[in-house]
Amino acid sequence: MINITVEKLYSTRGQELELTLLNNSPKGLKKNINNPEIHRPGLGLAGFLERFPSKRIQILGETEMTYIIQLSSDKLKEIATKIFRLDIPLLIISKGIAPPDELIEAANKNNTCIFSSRLNTTEVTNRLTAYLDHLFAPSLNMHGTLVDVYGVGLLYTGKSGIGKSEVALDLVERGHRLVADDVVKIIRKAPDLIIGTGSELLGHHMEIRGIGIIDIEELFGIRSIRLQKRIEVEVNLTFWSETEDYERLGIEDTKTSILGVQIPIIRVPISPGKNITVISEVIAMNHMLKVYGENSALEFTKKLSQTLSRQSTTQDYLESDYE
Repeated sequence: MINITVEKLYSTRGQELELTLLNNSPKGLKKNINNPEIHRPGLGLAGFLERFPSKRIQILGETEMTYIIQLSSDKLKEIATKIFRLDIPLLIISKGIAPPDELIEAANKNNTCIFSSRLNTTEVTNRLTAYLDHLFAPSLNMHGTLVDVYGVGLLYTGKSGIGKSEVALDLVERGHRLVADDVVKIIRKAPDLIIGTGSELLGHHMEIRGIGIIDIEELFGIRSIRLQKRIEVEVNLTFWSETEDYERLGIEDTKTSILGVQIPIIRVPISPGKNITVISEVIAMNHMLKVYGENSALEFTKKLSQTLSRQSTTQDYLESDYE
């Protein structure tokens, strides 16, 4: 399970979130954050703690702090103690508002860190949510090669040694951009969006059998690479087989699922003399046509049906015409 400590959040995103630690809680810094959602404890401050989402980061804005300041000291101690006993990961107070001493004392007793942010509540929530959503997004590592071809992310898959890297190398030489080779890290950023990136270790290096490891950025320049790209089509390379039935018209799109996201998959058989690079460019351009509502296969089938229907009607008319 993915988690991050409060200390790591503070060290890596403290400056961006403009955080200041208000209390000394070494144990609180070691707490794990294992939920990407954020909560503003409105009803919790009134004492209603049933179904309180204690695993989420808690944020107090100006409205909540105005209410807290109006409470008596005893009432504030009671509510603060109940909330912090639920073992929340941390508390952030926006707009740089100073918390009452009772809040700090209750946090210290329950080993919870309190941070102040000079940002307003909406801004700190948006920045923190964007970071946590990225951190906790579902991901996997996939064997393949990802290339940006005419702005379309093509993910090449297939057996080891089938030529994925060679195809990518040829595409880069033709002006397209490499995202990752051999190992592609795929992250689901939205219900219908997956992003591919390379591993930190491999970077934009590529293994070409017979040559060895090459550095694409050094060989072809900075314009030949991308750090990440949306994956839009999977191109599955397979060895040619006489017994296999391959798609000829392309009327029906075949889909594959990666992290629950459906994307088109095109199976391209490899045979001597076949120019996979040009085919890849056609795949990218044809995909963009479909995105804009133009389906060449369906248009061809429609025109063919109209032509056959017209010929049949004409033939019937001529056969019955004796004048």
